[in-house]
Amino acid sequence: MTGRPLSHGEPALHGRTDLYGHAVAGEAVPESVLLPGHDVPLGRYTTVRRLLPQRPRRMVGAWCFVDHFGPDDVTGRPGMRVPPHPHTGLQTVTWLAEGEIVHRDSLGNVQPIVPGQLNLMTAAHGIAHSEQSPPEHPPGMHGLQLWVALPEEARHREARFEHHAALPVLRDGNVTVTVVVGESGPLRSPARTHTPLLGAEVLFSGPGRHRLPLDPSYETAVLVMSGTADVAGVALTPGSLLYLGQGRTEVPMTAAEPARLFVLGGTPFEEPLVMWWNFVGRSHEEIARARDDWMRGDRFGVVPGGERPLPAPEMPTVRLKARDRHGRVLA
Repeated sequence: MTGRPLSHGEPALHGRTDLYGHAVAGEAVPESVLLPGHDVPLGRYTTVRRLLPQRPRRMVGAWCFVDHFGPDDVTGRPGMRVPPHPHTGLQTVTWLAEGEIVHRDSLGNVQPIVPGQLNLMTAAHGIAHSEQSPPEHPPGMHGLQLWVALPEEARHREARFEHHAALPVLRDGNVTVTVVVGESGPLRSPARTHTPLLGAEVLFSGPGRHRLPLDPSYETAVLVMSGTADVAGVALTPGSLLYLGQGRTEVPMTAAEPARLFVLGGTPFEEPLVMWWNFVGRSHEEIARARDDWMRGDRFGVVPGGERPLPAPEMPTVRLKARDRHGRVLA
């Protein structure tokens, strides 16, 4: 790799770099910051690396939650087992590199997903869903679970679900770019979003270089799902998120071996949020109402399959406060 590794939370140097990580004089770009993830148990059988939210960086555009799971060998094991649970105020994006998951929701949708396909669930005012590996599932499990915060004008609407079996793809030598949501250059995803957004997988099947076009109004971040890569002059390995800020028209990437990256971007999300459990809202009272509705069996409906729903945790003893995208508490 041509870039130097950064310590977690360490900013990179200002200034544009070329494809090999060398500075280009006279062209300033935002500094990069490497943000560490941390492991979180998800149910009985899965541990994920949580990359957003973090204290130094709560959001990237409207992306407000990023979990990276696997790669895991689930041969002879149940695989993913997430029982029915509720959501409000967000969209869920499920993206697989390996394995198979069956999505079931309270609208009646039952939809398997495999690598290269997108499940996009818009919770809006309220929905419940489960995600389970089928009994006869592939031996590997590897993917991302991401949330997108909904703006005020979209978060009170009816819930919906989309499955996209085919997404726009660009091939550049050993590099394959799939635009999962939003757009990059000539590629535009059919997925419906509510703020300017980008989610793209960049897959290196072998040594390669690529420059991914960016909207300079977006803030952008990159994570490595597998392998190693140089991104904008920074050497990346799995387990952290490289925040690249705003103002870039492209991000250069190189890999000397097979690697899988995921790029997140979007215009800064300016609405303050309260995030607690599986809910994204605007106030303590709103979150408390959502929890009470779930525990009473109101609002969210029933997920088919007869599995026992996941109970909500007790509300915290302190009042939940809205925070802006920088993590600042608002009065």
